[in-house]
Amino acid sequence: MMLIPRRKNEFDLLDEMFRDPFFIGEENKVMKTDIREKDNNYIIDIDLPGYQKENIKIQIEDGYLTVQATADSNKEDTENGNFVRRERYWGECSRSFYVGEEIKQEDVKASFKNGILQLEVPKKQEDKKLPEKTYIPIED
Repeated sequence: MMLIPRRKNEFDLLDEMFRDPFFIGEENKVMKTDIREKDNNYIIDIDLPGYQKENIKIQIEDGYLTVQATADSNKEDTENGNFVRRERYWGECSRSFYVGEEIKQEDVKASFKNGILQLEVPKKQEDKKLPEKTYIPIED
């Protein structure tokens, strides 16, 4: 016999409804990210709680830095009981950032500690001088 928890108040039903995957969409798969600027680098902090270092892949291709992470589902773990509710994300997710074609793999430093992946990416050097603004005249 499965017990269903009782609702505390009438608004719980709406809260539950808006937690449904239909309303949330792919939000659970998005890697929460902070990007800050420090000296001549960008520091990218990506939250990856529950992921193992071995299951995170980072690559640079065509100027895009891509982070891909995979987490095991533990679906078959019936020894510890059956799930009544599951909210933690499992599976594969990825995120890409344009860093410029001059940034190479050896330029990026990565560390993973306490569920946070930290990437240090050098700023691309802007040697090109931007052309002066010109305006197109509007005729009468």
